[in-house]
Parts: sequence; C-alpha cells; structure tokens
Amino acid sequence: MIQFRHLLTYLFTMTTIQIRTDNDLKKQAQAILKDLGLDLSSAINLYLHQIIIKEGIPFEIRTENGFTLEQEAQMIRETEEALKYGKSYDSVEEMHRDILENDDEDEV
Repeated sequence: MIQFRHLLTYLFTMTTIQIRTDNDLKKQAQAILKDLGLDLSSAINLYLHQIIIKEGIPFEIRTENGFTLEQEAQMIRETEEALKYGKSYDSVEEMHRDILENDDEDEV
C-alpha cells in the first residue's frame, strides 16, 4: 500500500515541459545520450537537478570561439581600448621594428 501511495504521489507531482529545438540537435543529443544509457527526458531531469544544486548553469558557458563570456568581453574591451588609445603604424615593417625594439628593452 505504501509503495502504491508513493507511485501516485510521484505521478501526480510530475509535469510536462515542452521545448522547441532544432531537429538535428535533438537527434545528435539523443544518440550521445543513448550511448550513455540515458534518454532525453532523464538527461533533462539531471540538468534541472544540477541547476538547483549549483544554483545556476552547471557548466561553463563558452562562445562559439571557445572562450568564456568573461574572456570574450575582456577581449572586446581590450580591442576597443587599443583602437581608441593604442599605437598605430603606417606599415607592417614599422610595427615589426617597434615590437623588436620593445623586446630588446624588456630583456635589459
């Protein structure tokens, strides 16, 4: 009787989530999960549990270039600063000379 009550409680507390996603993305994920012995629903439930445990996204988010969001934001800031305040050169040769001169100064 107790097991039946737990089953009823479980069934009545479950909810359905509908998401829209790219068909190829879904198929690729399902193939990987199948190799891991999981179905998509179980994997999504694992993900939701990890969000709660970590109190956020349970993995480091990276941009399509492979950088973290913070790294990419830093590179954008540095690029904007260099464009605004950095050195400029009239030729590659001039830039190369400047780099070599600065290398020599750093070694001293």
